Amino acid sequence: MTIRNLPDKTRLIQLAEEASELAHACLKLVRVMDGDSPAPEQAVRDNLIEEMADVSVCMTALQDIAPLAQVGEIINQKAQRWEARLNGEG
Repeated sequence: MTIRNLPDKTRLIQLAEEASELAHACLKLVRVMDGDSPAPEQAVRDNLIEEMADVSVCMTALQDIAPLAQVGEIINQKAQRWEARLNGEG
């Protein structure tokens, strides 16, 4: 069995769980950066990278629902809009 053979519901639940863990990892790093957590910064950064990888794996497993090429196009559009806003163009 492969990840892509799992039911859609199972893969979506896994992505939601991993995305939640990624959000928590981001917040933990912010607390470390602000000096509000005694956790070692490198360990927290390493955990953030691991959670990003987990989300990426789940996204890959959901290509039949949300093709990565389509996701990539939207990422590019959003990045361009974000950059334009930061440059006062939008």
